[in-house]
Amino acid sequence: MDKSLQREINLARNIQTSLLNGKVPTFQGGEVSGNSIPARLIGGDYYDFYPLINGKIRIVIGDVMGKGIPAAMLMILTRGAFRSAAESTQGPGETLTAINKAIYQDLRILKSFVTLFCADWDPNTRIFTYANAGHHLPLWIKGEKNEMETLPKVKGIMVGGLPNQVYKEESVQLDKQDTVFFYTDGIIEAQNKGKEYYQLERLTQTLLECQDKAAGEIEQCVMDSIQQFTEGIPQKDDITMVLLKVYEQKTDITSFTSPIL
Repeated sequence: MDKSLQREINLARNIQTSLLNGKVPTFQGGEVSGNSIPARLIGGDYYDFYPLINGKIRIVIGDVMGKGIPAAMLMILTRGAFRSAAESTQGPGETLTAINKAIYQDLRILKSFVTLFCADWDPNTRIFTYANAGHHLPLWIKGEKNEMETLPKVKGIMVGGLPNQVYKEESVQLDKQDTVFFYTDGIIEAQNKGKEYYQLERLTQTLLECQDKAAGEIEQCVMDSIQQFTEGIPQKDDITMVLLKVYEQKTDITSFTSPIL
């Protein structure tokens, strides 16, 4: 590869890594963490945290159709739309509606789309409100019972799928020690040497086994489990996860830096 092109690709990777590994918000009553490992030098997965004026934390995770540089460019476009929408919208549903309105035409021109899941977490009431644009529902682990609970489904087409979409919301009440695990396809579709998939059941079991740990430690547990399963086989898709962990006591949580594999 031409050296100047390689240099530009590395620069693009550094920019993307910096944006994804931005400042993680700290708040009382819980913590969040996120991690993304691209299948290639740069990827199309996206996650973000946005502290709102009302004290809530807005969380988003997404997966751009495609891989490599084109997907990364669309990921940056999506990030800009999310940040802009987060400043001026009332909730996750309105946020997804605004994002679709902002980038629909661009996505149609490029014949692409983005799946997104957006949620607002209120540390004071422990209410988790969310909207979905064609993405996987996060996994909800009930900490005190150490069992999986299913989030109520909320329908919504992927961003870039149809114009003038209005995204609806659902809400649930979280309890102390609960964990909400957001993820992209790359985790459950990771393959081993026998071409078997990692699958949702294995992910669920790993989360239940690590439930009593802090958010960053649970994240590392999942990463370790994927690595052990794939036995070093190169990943075909970006692997991205976000965790929200709820605590009982109001304690100051220090920023967590995502582990790098």
